[in-house]
Amino acid sequence: MVTEALGEETAADLARGFKALGDPVRLRLLSLIAARAGGEVCVCDLTDAFTLTGPTISHHLKVLRKAGLVDCQRRGTWVYYWIIPSRMAALSQLLDTSTITVAATA
Repeated sequence: MVTEALGEETAADLARGFKALGDPVRLRLLSLIAARAGGEVCVCDLTDAFTLTGPTISHHLKVLRKAGLVDCQRRGTWVYYWIIPSRMAALSQLLDTSTITVAATA
């Protein structure tokens, strides 16, 4: 959990990540990438999981890239994606309430 209030720049940066995850398609794409054995997945495998067009999937992946949640590399005709663990950790840390102590009220 955050030990002190977020600064303006940090809050704006984290908000971009959360905003990118606010779409069900992008959230599902991220989970498909994260769940992949080996840590990366070909875009060809991602498009097969949806009934959306290739350009639509590419748009959603671009949003995830711009938010810093995933990165990619072209290999021949295919593009491979993987998550950015440090970025995911920053978002997760903000939401982790396991270390919060609640003051007892009488």
